Amino acid sequence: MSSSPSCFNASEAARRLGVSIKALRLYERHGLITPGRTAAGYRVYGSGDMVRATEIVALRALGLSLVQVARVLDGDAQGLGAALAAHETALDGEVHELIRKMDKVRALRTDLARGQMPADGELTRLLNRSTEVSVAFELPWPWDGEWFELRGIRPLNYIIGPLGSGKTRLARRLAETLPDATFLGLNRLENGGAAAMDLLTADPALKSRVDQALRWLVDEGATESEALIALLVGLETEGPAVLVVDMVEQDLTHATQEALITNLRQRAKAGGRTLFLMTRSSAILDLAAVGPDEAIILCPANHSPPARVAPYPCAPGYEAVATCLASPEVRARIARCPETA
Repeated sequence: MSSSPSCFNASEAARRLGVSIKALRLYERHGLITPGRTAAGYRVYGSGDMVRATEIVALRALGLSLVQVARVLDGDAQGLGAALAAHETALDGEVHELIRKMDKVRALRTDLARGQMPADGELTRLLNRSTEVSVAFELPWPWDGEWFELRGIRPLNYIIGPLGSGKTRLARRLAETLPDATFLGLNRLENGGAAAMDLLTADPALKSRVDQALRWLVDEGATESEALIALLVGLETEGPAVLVVDMVEQDLTHATQEALITNLRQRAKAGGRTLFLMTRSSAILDLAAVGPDEAIILCPANHSPPARVAPYPCAPGYEAVATCLASPEVRARIARCPETA
């Protein structure tokens, strides 16, 4: 319950702000907000806290890292200007898309006045806000060639399953079957990510994008490493519209994983490339934070066909997904184990 009409506990504050309690804790940990405490030690958010938190949420929606948010709140006009410029560009793109649709509507009305009906599918393409992406194929081994269909693919998709469930083979088949897709495997980490470093040396534009993304992640609490740079090279390389990533958390610290998934969620909302992330990390796949632009695909241990799982308790497959997830520390320990163990 609220302690007063203008004070809220953590769950109420999070609900009113449209964020998770975990996000509020993150803002507090970085010194962006300092809620009061009740006599019993519970956090309480007053009107001033809520106003500041609302500003933080807005700045995060513009794509600012936690460090950049702190600078803007301290009066950094340059940082805010850059974020607003990027937002203006995105809005400009939306405006042009609306103008294109308006022109199409006018053309269809003109055709109707002349007695000409729209071609098949033309109205559907016009009225749909986005074109639904789907894929279908026969499942590879360890399945028995069952037919698999995945419709309404989200911008951000998680592939999860226990060891031996076939999730890597599913991921590779998705990359082979989806149009304009590629698979980013663990070979990105070979020889300290030497291949990624060679790409950075040969492509200054790519290096600039990777450096910018790396700065954002470090501001967010990530630790710079060869594994993170190799992953960013794959994420920032222009080309394929769909990227399927093998064990996205590999060799990344807990804080780095948290910063990374925050960044990838922002990319998804901004209309970036479609991502399929193989993972077994609870930092990457936080079931309490899965949003409408995300989907979970479970490969069951009994080799039943993969299925989409809703991110709430009691949903079919939810407990199996939760069982597969582990903390980043446990994931790191598993990665160090010899294969014979």
